[in-house]
Order: sequence, then C-alpha cells, then structure tokens
Amino acid sequence: MIFSDLLVLNLQMLTISICGILIAPHIIAILISFELFLLSISLNFIVFSLYHNDIMGQEIALLLLSVIGAESAIGLAILLRFYWHTDDTRICIIDNLASV
Repeated sequence: MIFSDLLVLNLQMLTISICGILIAPHIIAILISFELFLLSISLNFIVFSLYHNDIMGQEIALLLLSVIGAESAIGLAILLRFYWHTDDTRICIIDNLASV
C-alpha cells in the first residue's frame, strides 16, 4: 500500500471510532471504539515512521500498544464490577457507579 492509502485507512478508522464513542449506548461499545481510536493513532505513528525512515514512530507505537492493553484490562475490570451490581451496561445509568 502506498502512503496515501494508509492515511485514508487511518482516517476511516478514526472517523468510525469517534462516531462509535459519540453514538454507542453501551459501555462495551464505547470501550471498543476507544481502542479503535488508539489503534488509529498507533497506525499513524507507524505510517509516518515508514515514510521518514525513522524507527522512533514504531517504538512509540509499540509503547502505545502496551498502554492500550493495560487500559483495556482496567476498563473491562471496572465494567465487570459495574455489571455485577447493576446487571446492565448502558451508559445512561453510569450515575449509579458512585453508589456501588
């Protein structure tokens, strides 16, 4: 793939993830959209790293992927704890998290 094709793919991933964050009614869908958003940023680092023949962007992308994994594990643990108490994953009842 050429440089412009990868940037178009990156823009599509970014658009889908932002729409998913803004529209999704469930916390799980928002977490998945946020993961896609961070992967889009990671792909952007890799594309520009390949374009400039510099390995620094790939190193930042690798670091970002490890942070994404940790964030995903913590987010799913919080979601699981919330689901145990409410039996629901809709974002409109997130106010009940303080009483859990």
